[in-house]
Amino acid sequence: MLPQQYNTHQFYRFWLKISAFAIWSFGPVFFLGTMIATAEPARLTLDLLSWPIDGATTYASPDTRFLSALTGGFMMGWGITVWALSKWVYPKAPEETRKVVLLGLLTWFVFDSTGSVASGNASNVLFNVLVLLLAVGPMWWKAEA
Repeated sequence: MLPQQYNTHQFYRFWLKISAFAIWSFGPVFFLGTMIATAEPARLTLDLLSWPIDGATTYASPDTRFLSALTGGFMMGWGITVWALSKWVYPKAPEETRKVVLLGLLTWFVFDSTGSVASGNASNVLFNVLVLLLAVGPMWWKAEA
């Protein structure tokens, strides 16, 4: 279990904001990938996540830029949703909010990691584990009342 000071509703509400940031921070990066002039951060991110960094990842295809728009929008929207849950829902239903966010993060992890392996980018699973651990933090466990 967790030390007492990290196992409180107040700390979990704070951690939801860290989760939100970990999620939405990918949104602007992939949004920039929609335009060739600003695609380098998204291209570099994908190159890093499909380790090793070799320059093979490009944003030349309009389809890639379109998928980047979708990804950026989903990540930004999901992150803002988690932030809103921390602000307006968590005070009224802390355990339910924790479960909803945890379920969303685990679903993302399973689908993203499975898809990464299926697409030949198994190295992304390691990055996914790190993001999952950061986003979930202490919320693996139920907070003390």
